[in-house]
Amino acid sequence: MSTTDFSKLGLHAQTSLWQAFYDDKTIQACVADVCRFDETYRTLKRTWQTLSDDEHEQTDWLIALFNHLYQHSAMPTLLVRGKSEPEYFASKDGMPARIEFAHGFFQSALHEISHWCVAGATRRGLDDFGYWYCPDGRDEMTQRQFEKVEIKPQAIECLLSLALGRYFYVSADNLNADFDTSNSTFATDVYAQAHAYLQNPHAPSHPLSKDAERLIWVCLDMNMARQGVICKYHLPHKSI
Repeated sequence: MSTTDFSKLGLHAQTSLWQAFYDDKTIQACVADVCRFDETYRTLKRTWQTLSDDEHEQTDWLIALFNHLYQHSAMPTLLVRGKSEPEYFASKDGMPARIEFAHGFFQSALHEISHWCVAGATRRGLDDFGYWYCPDGRDEMTQRQFEKVEIKPQAIECLLSLALGRYFYVSADNLNADFDTSNSTFATDVYAQAHAYLQNPHAPSHPLSKDAERLIWVCLDMNMARQGVICKYHLPHKSI
């Protein structure tokens, strides 16, 4: 399901939501807690706005941005290009924690960052955040469990992607399913959660984590046009 399926009304409404998110004083204060608006930050912003579509270069940029924000944070964490499957390694022996994403792919990096945002401080002290993972080929019940825990991280991944002007596609990660998936509401649920986060990031029932707020705001700022927040792609109109 592509994020480009929207009407003009949906486009206008969402642009207003993005601008309100960017202008939110609570979020700006949260960003200021960890973000150093120094020459490195300004260079990263200039670089992103002139960067080519080369996947490797964009991924290098994302690594540099994340590490600039978090390698000296209260829980130092590094984003690392992985050679195989994604994995999170908790801090040990005073070394920073590591988010290793799959095969060096930009979207995999955003996905693993999103899981890190959802995990919180306690789970960040555990390898792979203490989560289970069942590979492709899950049965119907296991797939439902998988989708339930994937809604929030994929909603955050969606917002990070859109803030950077990139496409986003929901991933059920079960290409080898041997059951009927046509009635799954997973994609709709992910987009609905993303819209809820964007519309009310401080809602008591579904608040965005502080790190998700920071990273979405920073991605917006990196992609900022002079005339204000402009997101190239938007949530599907059906989720509004």
